[in-house]
Amino acid sequence: MQKMKCTICGWIYDPEVGVPDQKVEPGTPWEDVDGEFRCPECGAVKKWFEAVEG
Repeated sequence: MQKMKCTICGWIYDPEVGVPDQKVEPGTPWEDVDGEFRCPECGAVKKWFEAVEG
């Protein structure tokens, strides 16, 4: 599954880990993450994330 990087602060969303604090279960692909998701580090909205190369 594709990791996604916040272009504001550099935090990486890893779908294998998820974000339990925001009710994103491990194994959740980025396209299934709720549109209201906010970066846990800086609060950026989902549109500010981009795919991580490699």
